Amino acid sequence: MNPLVESTNALKLGLFCTNGTGASQTLAPERHTSPSWERSVRTAQAAEAAGFETVVPFARWKGYPENRPEHSSGMVMDPFTWAAGIAASTQRIGVLATSHAPTLHPIVAAKQAATIDLISGGRFALNVVGGWNRPELEMFGAPLREHDERYDHLQEWLTVLRRLWTETEEFDFHGRFFDVLGGVSQPKPVQTRVPIMNAGGSPRGMRFAAEHADLCFVIVQSEDEAAIRAQVEGYKQMARREFGREVQVWTHTVVVQRDTDAEAAAYLRRVSVEQEDTESVDAWMRLQGAEAQLMPPEVLAIMRQRMAAGAGGFPLAGTPDTIAERLETLGAAGIDGALLTWIDYDSGLADFIRDVLPLLVKAGIRA
Repeated sequence: MNPLVESTNALKLGLFCTNGTGASQTLAPERHTSPSWERSVRTAQAAEAAGFETVVPFARWKGYPENRPEHSSGMVMDPFTWAAGIAASTQRIGVLATSHAPTLHPIVAAKQAATIDLISGGRFALNVVGGWNRPELEMFGAPLREHDERYDHLQEWLTVLRRLWTETEEFDFHGRFFDVLGGVSQPKPVQTRVPIMNAGGSPRGMRFAAEHADLCFVIVQSEDEAAIRAQVEGYKQMARREFGREVQVWTHTVVVQRDTDAEAAAYLRRVSVEQEDTESVDAWMRLQGAEAQLMPPEVLAIMRQRMAAGAGGFPLAGTPDTIAERLETLGAAGIDGALLTWIDYDSGLADFIRDVLPLLVKAGIRA
């Protein structure tokens, strides 16, 4: 049983980015400076015991700063291998892998994904990404395509992948990007339909996710519940109206729990502004190129701080009551699931399970 599909919790929860050093770009001394398999297993098992639905790795092949191969932003364990290990180390929690389509042929991805689904007993899902980081793709000899063309490529990649998962006879496929002769993949996944996650923020990206993904991943762009609801409904209405589909909408967050809201705000500012990894954030801004240049200065400053704190995640900073209230706001706005990140995953997850989770149960959004 895949908890991503079967869970009845109004707001589902998951861990994010535990296959690397975390989601933050900070020089805070308490940050994780290298990946840890032991920490990955420890936090996944703790989240599973607490009833979380999933754990989601990210994919990265090269760190953000140029000519800095040792930089922590590039220290990321392979998401497929990592997911297989997490699947074998857990019993109930959902497990994802993340794949940049230009870096992996769909025949290889199909077999790897089916293998993890067998290991997990049907708890696997796949996060598919079109690719945006030019230096990473150039390392593979895969040029960064024009924006909309990336989704054309991803759509064809996913079509081949799903045929390999479901068809029992050999097939030929001749597309714009892929030529497959006698395509076949065995064994098949345990699940009849492996859930797909995709994050699309542009109009083309949203359309791709609404048509093909089961879990649409968004970066929440506002603090206002009505504005968040409008963002979420844009996805859900497009999926219903244009493709006759129901989709979940997920987001990710950065959690800072303290005894007072003021303490939490001060800590968040310290790690994301005063102790920002400026070299890394500057490199990320350069990679964003024209998109960053088009942002108003005040919006750019907020996005910069969010990237330093936790990959642009929605901030959950405050007391346990404040964090629970902000999660309730996300749920009330239509968000189906929230992936959680911390500067220190061990202590942060333990505090969240002890103090925040009971409040979510009391509020009726978690069983």
